[in-house]
Amino acid sequence: MNMRFGMRRALCLAGLMAFAATATAEQGDWKIRAGIGTVDPKSDNGDVVSVDSGTTAVVNGTYMISDTLGFEILASLPFSHDINLEADGSKVGETKHLPPTFSLQYYFPTSNKFSPYAGVGLNYTLFFDEETTGALAGTDLSLDDSIGLAAQLGFDYDISDTMFVNFDLRWIDIETDAELDGVEVETVEITPLVYSITLGWRF
Repeated sequence: MNMRFGMRRALCLAGLMAFAATATAEQGDWKIRAGIGTVDPKSDNGDVVSVDSGTTAVVNGTYMISDTLGFEILASLPFSHDINLEADGSKVGETKHLPPTFSLQYYFPTSNKFSPYAGVGLNYTLFFDEETTGALAGTDLSLDDSIGLAAQLGFDYDISDTMFVNFDLRWIDIETDAELDGVEVETVEITPLVYSITLGWRF
């Protein structure tokens, strides 16, 4: 009886391991993820004005160059941010931005449903639709676009052979020159952490 139970247990474990192996990504696979992301700028990111956090829908796609290397493109709907005066914290404007990011990812080999990875890449941040209010009402505020390095840590967790959930943490080097009526007032070092939770599909 014990031997028969042990054999059944061993077969079940072997089956689970086989399922886990077929659920992992392989060379030539695509991973598509969609969900919610938050851009959280570092505190006191400017001496005159600072940029607050923003949340929106994000999507990314990863093409597996090999079983462990992937090339990812990150995109999103526009993030919206409040702009505040550092002196008293009052809101003086708003801006939107798009953060396309291109990353090379390394997926650590595992034999289960948990698939951690690390990545490095390049970010281009496009600021637009700047508006002023409060103490800066009536002035023309503009934020220059930014190009900087990006790094990430994250993991996929399989919920079926083709579907998974994902958590991703990124650091992005974003710096922008803030101008009022065409005169530069300061360089704003936003350099945010970016958190996202997404649902993914592998095919």
